[in-house]
Amino acid sequence: MKQQINFLWIFLVLVLVTGCRDVPSTSESSATVAVQPVKVPSFNQDSAFAHIEKQLSFGIRVPGTPSHTACKEWMVAKFESYGADVIEQDFMANIYNGEKWPSTNIIAQFNKDKKKRVILSAHWDSRFIAEMDQDKKKRKQPIPGADDGGSGTGVLIEIARLIQENPIDLGVDIILWDAEDQGDPSKTPVKDSWCLGSQYWSRKKHVKNYNAIWGINLDMVGAKNPRFGQDEASKVFAGTLLNKVWTLAQNMGYSDMFVNEDTGGLTDDHLYVSRDGKVPMIDIINQPRNTETHFMDKWHTHGDDISNIDKRSLKVVGQVVTAAIYKESTGHL
Repeated sequence: MKQQINFLWIFLVLVLVTGCRDVPSTSESSATVAVQPVKVPSFNQDSAFAHIEKQLSFGIRVPGTPSHTACKEWMVAKFESYGADVIEQDFMANIYNGEKWPSTNIIAQFNKDKKKRVILSAHWDSRFIAEMDQDKKKRKQPIPGADDGGSGTGVLIEIARLIQENPIDLGVDIILWDAEDQGDPSKTPVKDSWCLGSQYWSRKKHVKNYNAIWGINLDMVGAKNPRFGQDEASKVFAGTLLNKVWTLAQNMGYSDMFVNEDTGGLTDDHLYVSRDGKVPMIDIINQPRNTETHFMDKWHTHGDDISNIDKRSLKVVGQVVTAAIYKESTGHL
């Protein structure tokens, strides 16, 4: 019996050892299926704030003015210093009052040879009148446009710097629209008198047969305690992206700003890019609940200066948009 027991024991050991060779260890199995976290660079709100200050330092950014040209040259040089291939898309803006103003869309391309592309955009011009100012004597004067124009642009210039320092496996086109904020403020406005830069681009894109999988437009993202709701055009043309970005922002702890509330119809650059340019685009735009215009209370007034900018708002929006493109680059958005 002793010999039989030893034989059986040896046989069992051999079976177990042989069987174990085909089963990877728990650590090996986990390493194979583990999902690597997406490395999202940290957005610097101080740098974005400085980019807004710099824009204001040139003076008004009304198309056709010397200060507008000077600011354009600075932004082009800035993007190029961050490694972008920059296209200046010149066009003549037909203003509702009958005037024609030389204007330029600035397009900063990153990884321009990649087929998979996204658009990040904002308008960079400032309004030529202050029709909402309480001081009637100032209503015909141009506004500073720190938030309305300056904030979105400042955020995107900072994202350009992050892309240079943190290479991304995605084509990113940062587009700064011109002549967005020069529309007819009357109760029966001239049709399509706003967003002239994005309208032009949607008809004549900067690259033949250009396409992008989605886009995010930023407008008035710098005021304190903003409310970023969900407008009708974003829902209709880019509902899936809208849900992804809002969920991302809320999971990052920013549900105080990114709210699941319907803000209704809205004419902004994203409408023309989605409808006419065939690139589904959402709009991140501040639309407070308790203002007469449904925009920030300094909208189209001389109060829209640097004091209207809150660094936390810049941080939140900049970090969410940065996270969106880096997660998209790895298929995790």
